[in-house]
Amino acid sequence: MAAKPRSDVVVGPIVSSAHLASGAMPVLSELEFGMILLDHAFERWMVRCMAAAGVPDLSPLDVLVLHTIAHRARAKRVADICLVLNIEDTHLVTYSLKKLDGHKLLTSGKRGSEKTVTLTPRGTEVVQRYRKVREALLVKSVKSAGMNDERLSEIAGLMRALSGHYDQAARAAASL
Repeated sequence: MAAKPRSDVVVGPIVSSAHLASGAMPVLSELEFGMILLDHAFERWMVRCMAAAGVPDLSPLDVLVLHTIAHRARAKRVADICLVLNIEDTHLVTYSLKKLDGHKLLTSGKRGSEKTVTLTPRGTEVVQRYRKVREALLVKSVKSAGMNDERLSEIAGLMRALSGHYDQAARAAASL
């Protein structure tokens, strides 16, 4: 026999930290929990999609760095990659570059006195295979769920705007 739904239970925002949700803006805690779940799912997806594309032992950051290098097929400096991905610790990107180079996905060059990286033909093949897996498994699934392009674009813009608030709050917290 199925349990009867309780009518006396009050359901509030779904959060991971009730002590944070008890403040002035509980919905922000609900958003943060959603971002936590999305971040972990996205990272798991990137790693498994890249494995399906033929490179099984990359971290989520390695995959992001590889796609950033592939963007617009132009040589990138470490500073360019860090800026696009909003990464302060350049050594994290440098380590990813070493791993990607070890897989023969990158080639190095120079722009003035600075080192640059571009994709090798193998790197280009890998990101194209990733794209095909993404189209077949993720894009197809999201479209079949009825996700609207305009709504997704609006959410993406909101996420970028919120990132600025979190960055500003991080700078303020660092000065305390």
